[in-house]
Amino acid sequence: MSDLLAKPCTAFDGHRVLLSGPLIEVALAVKAATDNRSSHAILVFDDATGRVIDLDLRGSEADIVERLSQPPRTHAGRYRPRADEATEPAKDESFQPRGRGRPKLGVVAREVTLLPRHWDWLAAQPGGASAALRRLVDEARRSGGTRQQKRAAQEAAYHFMLAMAGDLPGYEEATRALFADDRSRLKQCIADWPQDVRSHVLRLAFGPPAHPTSLRAE
Repeated sequence: MSDLLAKPCTAFDGHRVLLSGPLIEVALAVKAATDNRSSHAILVFDDATGRVIDLDLRGSEADIVERLSQPPRTHAGRYRPRADEATEPAKDESFQPRGRGRPKLGVVAREVTLLPRHWDWLAAQPGGASAALRRLVDEARRSGGTRQQKRAAQEAAYHFMLAMAGDLPGYEEATRALFADDRSRLKQCIADWPQDVRSHVLRLAFGPPAHPTSLRAE
């Protein structure tokens, strides 16, 4: 199964979860529910972003699978070169002469401007300034990755809440609790929301519960 077909999604039939799973399975379930004339509007959400996915469900199941298997189309931007503009040919680096010594191994040399005390500290680190800078960057990426994941989870929950719960009681306070990373307060604010909506908000914001059987008790 391609990455597009396997994208984790959740379909809501009104305020009730229709199906949560790979995009292809969710799309076919929505197709079946639509053909059975579901009484509610069915929305499909991308679990990674919390945004609504527009599905073209015309035709047979094979038609739907074929359309979903196609990569998304890219549209030319406003700065696409005109047809009469010359474009620079791509350089074939395979024919560039190699210098003597060790290969670069992807290392890019660029100017770095630091104060003298910074250079003194770097020079005293094991491996010299370059190795120390690389370690600092790697550590910053690792520590920043957790914050980025948390922010992405909050954004996904927010987009879902906006689409499904924007007119439900406590929405504004729930949004503030979400971005304050206050799980207890968020659960209080959404206590009166439909059960499936409430559970999905918490799953997007904080991940699946440790004990799946307790999902209905959220």
